[in-house]
Amino acid sequence: MSDQNPIRLALIGAGIFARDVHLPALQALNDTFEIVAVYSRSQANAAALAARLPGQVEATADLPALLARDDIEAVNIILPIEVMPEVVELALRSGKHVISEKPLAPDVATGRRLVELHAQNSGQIWLVGENWRYEDAFEQAAAIVHSGELGRPLLCHWVVYNPINPDNKYYHTPWRRSGGYPGGFLLDVGVHHVAVLRWLLGEISRVSAVTGQIRADLPPADILSATLEFESGVSGVYLATYAINAPWPPELVITGEHGSLRVHRQGLEVTSNGLTRSVPVTPHQGVKKELAAFAAAIRRGKPHRNNPPQCLQDVAVVEAMLRSAEMGRHIAPERIILFGYR
Repeated sequence: MSDQNPIRLALIGAGIFARDVHLPALQALNDTFEIVAVYSRSQANAAALAARLPGQVEATADLPALLARDDIEAVNIILPIEVMPEVVELALRSGKHVISEKPLAPDVATGRRLVELHAQNSGQIWLVGENWRYEDAFEQAAAIVHSGELGRPLLCHWVVYNPINPDNKYYHTPWRRSGGYPGGFLLDVGVHHVAVLRWLLGEISRVSAVTGQIRADLPPADILSATLEFESGVSGVYLATYAINAPWPPELVITGEHGSLRVHRQGLEVTSNGLTRSVPVTPHQGVKKELAAFAAAIRRGKPHRNNPPQCLQDVAVVEAMLRSAEMGRHIAPERIILFGYR
């Protein structure tokens, strides 16, 4: 297939995030991707999403048959955390290129098996959909930190109030509030925060955390407070709750020897050399940009930010925070080091 031809793609999953986020992003990249099939465990849901697409798009509830199609080059897996690993494994074994939603897996042990399976196929692209590594605000923050403008980073704190109330559309997806995977929203959303922290400040070497539950409808926990130690010597504090609200945006603040910045998905402000400036950002483009990176990796072999070991390390840090809370002591996150992994 020519590099100029669109990548023939199947959507695996037809839920809220597939409909409201991935589909518009793919439609904006219609010269890059051609959606040829939609899978859902519900034939009706698959048909409803396929009906929104131009051309002949197959709607199916038969996953093995879809993965056996020779004319499908890549799959985009957008499924609940609890069922994602089994489907990712089937897709990897099919030999197709894979982009799958975050987190890579609900726990490190499961994720490690998938990453090791992928490592056996050197020509297969697997990009994990950690869209915050492609959000403009965090890209610009990373460039500022890594440029040395702030001097050596010393401290950081991130306080997140993100209430999941009945008026939030994600509240009504039962799997998100089932308590059936570690941490609930602390993992589901927390991997975004860990991804950004590691990208901007390097590896997290030790954590100490406590968790709690304010609301019974958000099991197994809806608040986490942690101290973070980075290999670089940075000390950090991370507080996240999905139970209550506050009137301020969830800003990450980083302070270095010569300056500071504060950043969230919609804004970025930097103070250095006695001057403060706001940096304009274009928010909520991460999914589109990660899909473009997926295509560039397939067609041109271009490296991307979300390789599986990188994204499994995000899971390892969240897992360490949850274990620290259970055990009442400091925990060093498991290190995901796979020698020879591309």
